[in-house]
Amino acid sequence: MTAGPLARFKVLDLTRVRAGPTAVRYLADWGADCIKVEMPPSAGEMDMGGPRHGPDFQNLHRNKRSITLNLKEPDGKAVFMKLVEQADVVVENYRADVKFRLGIDYESLKKVNPKIILGSISGFGQDGPYAERAGFDQIAQGMGGLMMVTGNPGEGPMRAGIAVADVGAGLHCAIGILIALLERETSGQGQWVSSSLLQAMISMCDFQAARWTIAKDVPGQAGNNHPTSIPTGVFKTKDGYINIAASGGHIYKRFCEAIKSPELYTDERFSTDKGRAKNRDALNDEINKRVAQYGSADLVEKLNKAGVPAGPIYKMDEMFADPQVKHLKMAHPVHSPKLGDIELIGQAINMSRTPFEMKTATPEQGEHTDAVLKEAGFDDAAIADFRKRGVI
Repeated sequence: MTAGPLARFKVLDLTRVRAGPTAVRYLADWGADCIKVEMPPSAGEMDMGGPRHGPDFQNLHRNKRSITLNLKEPDGKAVFMKLVEQADVVVENYRADVKFRLGIDYESLKKVNPKIILGSISGFGQDGPYAERAGFDQIAQGMGGLMMVTGNPGEGPMRAGIAVADVGAGLHCAIGILIALLERETSGQGQWVSSSLLQAMISMCDFQAARWTIAKDVPGQAGNNHPTSIPTGVFKTKDGYINIAASGGHIYKRFCEAIKSPELYTDERFSTDKGRAKNRDALNDEINKRVAQYGSADLVEKLNKAGVPAGPIYKMDEMFADPQVKHLKMAHPVHSPKLGDIELIGQAINMSRTPFEMKTATPEQGEHTDAVLKEAGFDDAAIADFRKRGVI
């Protein structure tokens, strides 16, 4: 195993549930020394977002070390500030006001280490009318516009099947932290980086959101139809369903030829982009009639050979069995002392010289407390005293 491109950075991870742990995972996977700070068992269990040995927690906290530390105790805060002196980054996703109550806000951290970078994730932003509200992925999906462009028309709002806002906020925060680390090389100063579930959700709505800001067009629900590219959607084959993306004149022509239906290209209702948009439902019906004679796998192969984007619609087990997914190594093996040999989800970034590594499974609670505190300068007697008093 190599040291990893981020090995020179030390990260103190105060995060929980999903958005914050996602941000830190990017840093950990490329070698940063990420120290997960958890409450001692004697101080009560933190809201971890699921069982420690469940798939979700294991996938979020790989490649980290774990210490226990009670930040509500004066000595616990003092130990934390000692760690801050030697750290590069602190990441938290408390409700916006909590860090100030604990005395670990950016200005407080900066006094201890002017080079420190604080990465913060909240539900709605660090200030403003909703700053004190607790964040939750589905709430952000609704407020960020996603649920009213997801699902079938007339069936009411629909959430996405994954934690888009949480993961998006984590990704945005990680990018911000990396930018701040690069900027620090010039300025020599740290800074406060923040993102929120609401901001991430709006950002990820992207072109749908821009339809309103630029054209004052309020996009609606289109179900499995792409909102602007036609015909693009889900079509029923002889043995299931596939996605077909045949928008644009040249691709649409190739599609019609591939399914041996040139009449769909010459039909005046469907011969232009404008006509296909106006008569979308009729066109979808005609396509479904024709693709019903094909098996899914055969049709996907046929269309891709013809230069028409198409793909199967997988359940999770089918997805991981796909040869391209296997080639991309999106299921990465790691050995867990508790769970044995398991597979976690790989990163979606490929780098020619410095790929990410799955070095260690998620640690047990406080597994590295003694080692980390000794690195910070505390001796065995001090550590034993902290443990006796519930500080660690």
